[in-house]
Amino acid sequence: MSLDVVRCPWGDDPAMIDYHDNEWGKELRGDRELFERMSLEAFQSGLSWAIILRKRPGFRAAFADFDPEVVATYGDDDVERLLQDAGIVRNRMKIEATISNARTLLDLDESFSELLWSFAPPARPAPKSYAEVAATTPESIAMAKALKKKGFRFFGPTTAYALMQATGMVNDHLEDCIAR
Repeated sequence: MSLDVVRCPWGDDPAMIDYHDNEWGKELRGDRELFERMSLEAFQSGLSWAIILRKRPGFRAAFADFDPEVVATYGDDDVERLLQDAGIVRNRMKIEATISNARTLLDLDESFSELLWSFAPPARPAPKSYAEVAATTPESIAMAKALKKKGFRFFGPTTAYALMQATGMVNDHLEDCIAR
């Protein structure tokens, strides 16, 4: 007799299942690591996460494994190179924002990781369905506003909340999900 495994309803794509079970909602810290996730969440805006996940190796190659010190040195030639790279989402605004955000991160007078985590809300009850999961929260709105004030681009409240979910600042796995 086999027991069915209960997961959040993300479909049956093996890459998405692996991401759901092993990454999404797990605590992640570190300036480079969070810069990568912030950048990927921004690239995902208007697209499905499955597209970004499939292209993640290409993004890592194109953006020097999201090392902000390297990405901050990118210039116009790099933007043009990236616009030709089929391994990533070729959107000029998102590419330029990623480069600009690397520079802004390096100009911070505090840890990027600590800054982002300062917006993590207290734990709350597990959602029973995705109807109970908000697209934004007061904390994600505050995070987006604070980052915009510091100069970060292409990072609004919805992207901020997606980042919070992806990096374990909030746990939106459903109540009966095995990854909870």
